[in-house]
Amino acid sequence: MALDFPNIDPIALSIGPFDIRWYALAYLTGFLLGWKYALYMVGLSPNSRPNREDIDNFIPFAVLGVILGGRLGYVLFYQFDTYMSDPLAIFKVWQGGMSFHGGALGVIAAIIGFSLYQKISLLRLSDMVCAAVPIGLFFGRITNFINGELFGRVTDKPWGMVFPYGGAEPRHPSQLYEAFLEGLVLFVILLVLIHRPWVRVRPGIITGVFLCGYALSRFMVEFVREPDFHLGFVAAEFSMGQVLSLPMFLLGIAVFSYSLSKGRQVS
Repeated sequence: MALDFPNIDPIALSIGPFDIRWYALAYLTGFLLGWKYALYMVGLSPNSRPNREDIDNFIPFAVLGVILGGRLGYVLFYQFDTYMSDPLAIFKVWQGGMSFHGGALGVIAAIIGFSLYQKISLLRLSDMVCAAVPIGLFFGRITNFINGELFGRVTDKPWGMVFPYGGAEPRHPSQLYEAFLEGLVLFVILLVLIHRPWVRVRPGIITGVFLCGYALSRFMVEFVREPDFHLGFVAAEFSMGQVLSLPMFLLGIAVFSYSLSKGRQVS
């Protein structure tokens, strides 16, 4: 027996002729709370940069990195042939299609460019960004669930759900698994770490743990998440999400190891 899917309207509210979707609100909430959380982290090391002004100035670049990187990543990783046959469709972002891994690359580019231009520590900035990212991931995955998209594979588990676009069989609510692991669990782990003095004086620890934590969470959940219908499995029995998570995990190990090898850095 399957659980009932809540069938929440993907449109949160309408103002005149304009519809405001939960997805837009999730992005807005994630950015605002992530911004405030990064400012909170500035207060933990008030005598070092990035400072409050740096974070305020960086936010527009982070937003641009997420949106451009997320969209271009989706085009390149998931629907390249489709968009090459209709390039103008790339700009139709309201039709959906964003990639977390692409968004991550966009934010990495923003962090590198901003830190070089402002002459601040790249790893300190990336630590603040990475500690805040799970907030946005949580709201994003909840919105995926509301939209009935990115659902899991068929299951006989009692918590399986029949999704509107997933056929008649119950499926794993994999969006909720990801919201829990990538959002809540990863946020708590990083929250504990940022309050450890030995971590704060070693820039890059938070970044490394985030990259590894997200990659592991995504890799595990992909085993019960339905592969993208237009791609299927791209390498043996592994999905595109798992393939993209592998270099992310290796990068996390490299950053973490580098930060430990550098030792303590005075703020």
